[in-house]
Amino acid sequence: MTQAAYNALPDQLVALVNEQLGGEAQARQLTPDLTFESLGMDSLALMELVVAAEERFGIVPSEEAMDLAPSATLADAARAFADAR
Repeated sequence: MTQAAYNALPDQLVALVNEQLGGEAQARQLTPDLTFESLGMDSLALMELVVAAEERFGIVPSEEAMDLAPSATLADAARAFADAR
């Protein structure tokens, strides 16, 4: 991922994360270096995020996406989902 891509999370990922958080996150607060844990998301919430991405975008999640942990960053998820396309 280039530095420019790292600095801007995909809008689709931001929207999915915001939905998983019940609309509590504001787009400007979601930065690439935030961990899911810091957003209050556990491993079950991450699996729900992966399933939601799969359903919404018709992607087959990469193994990397399936292995996301609460300590993963939003940038890690962006890379994993980009690889799934």
